[in-house]
Amino acid sequence: MTTATLMPRVLIATLGAATLMLFLGPKFIAWLRANEVGQFVRPQGLIPDAHAEKQGTPTMGGLLILLATTIPFVIVSTRSTLSMLVLFVTLGCGLIGFLDDFTKIVRRRSLGLSGRIRILGLIVISAILTFVATEVVGIPTTLSIQSLDLNIELTIVGYFLLVALVVVGSANAVNLTDGLDGLAAGTGAIALAAYTGMAFVGGYFDLAVFSGTMAGACVGFLWFNSHPAQVFMGDTGSYALGGAIAAMAVATKTEALLGIIGAIFVVEALSVIIQVFVFQRFRRRVFLMAPLHHHFEMAGWSETKIIVRLWLIALMAAAIGFTFYFRAVVS
Repeated sequence: MTTATLMPRVLIATLGAATLMLFLGPKFIAWLRANEVGQFVRPQGLIPDAHAEKQGTPTMGGLLILLATTIPFVIVSTRSTLSMLVLFVTLGCGLIGFLDDFTKIVRRRSLGLSGRIRILGLIVISAILTFVATEVVGIPTTLSIQSLDLNIELTIVGYFLLVALVVVGSANAVNLTDGLDGLAAGTGAIALAAYTGMAFVGGYFDLAVFSGTMAGACVGFLWFNSHPAQVFMGDTGSYALGGAIAAMAVATKTEALLGIIGAIFVVEALSVIIQVFVFQRFRRRVFLMAPLHHHFEMAGWSETKIIVRLWLIALMAAAIGFTFYFRAVVS
């Protein structure tokens, strides 16, 4: 296929995912409300007081994101092994998030699966991703640093540890970011849009279709998830979104660029790590509250202001990451 033929197919899949989300959204939200599938907020003191009013808002909207992504992707793509592997990782991470959400709903509290079980599940998915990517698809076990034109050779064990770090880190970082209405969906859509362009430039048609459809699904989800949210993506959505971004990084050999493209996710995760470390070590707090978006809330910023400003930073970071990749591919 020529570029002139491929671009419209990617756009059709992307718009199809967004349209499907808009069509199914109201019915799905109504079903969630009827079955009392609502959000359980964390105890007072762990989140700003304003979040108490979000108690009971329908959650697990990530199921709809996955549905709106999978259908157009399967129809439009050629279903290459690499792209189906990325879909598998996305659905696998989404399943872990779903089990976490389901546990919270059954127990009627904000605690779901234990952290160990979730990490173990992500490591298993990472092992499958590593094996299929290297042994079946033939992806080299190297760490490519496009910004420095550098390729570092890794052993298979070293590469597995890299993939596990990317998958576990990305899934949990997006999960931590999902604390304000539309924040994770918006920043996730931006990162996936960057990967759509990168996959297209790199000649990965099916990967461009996948990331485009998921970006479209996230944009469609924002119609219902923007402040004040009618539905949350839940851990189902945040883990799936993090898994998709991680899998795209592995599939396009841009693991090192992920830290730039997903800068907001990295900063949100680091804010938690720093807060916990400093408090345990010195009994002091660096931030008013972690993750970082809660710090800004406690500082008096409105939820909308925080979201829009972080979106803008995410957009700039994604543009920088795309530029590095484009330079490496065309040079």
